[in-house]
Amino acid sequence: MRSFQERLHDFDARRIRLVAISVDPPETTGEHVAKMGWTYTFLSDPRAEVIRRYDLLHPDGGEGGDIARPAEFLIDPGGTIRWTDMTENYWVRARPETVLEAFDQLAAAAAPPSSPP
Repeated sequence: MRSFQERLHDFDARRIRLVAISVDPPETTGEHVAKMGWTYTFLSDPRAEVIRRYDLLHPDGGEGGDIARPAEFLIDPGGTIRWTDMTENYWVRARPETVLEAFDQLAAAAAPPSSPP
């Protein structure tokens, strides 16, 4: 997550809004975000309702119970998931470069063909 903060300018330049979500209560999430100095959006889902909808619940994966397993999504403005990266290993996460490359490839594929000279 720190690496995403370090590359926030690259996400901003592409108009990508970073959002993280966890099962931690809002107070815990807020304290952690403040401590780490992260400036992008963090959401709290203590009942894991959204986390379950995305099939990201890792039952009993944390010290105190359920956690969200690591995943990255690129979701377009209409709400369609265009790219995902999911893992079962809590310690393995996509690097910002991987997400940016996926976005650039999606953007290039969606661009209208250029006119011949």
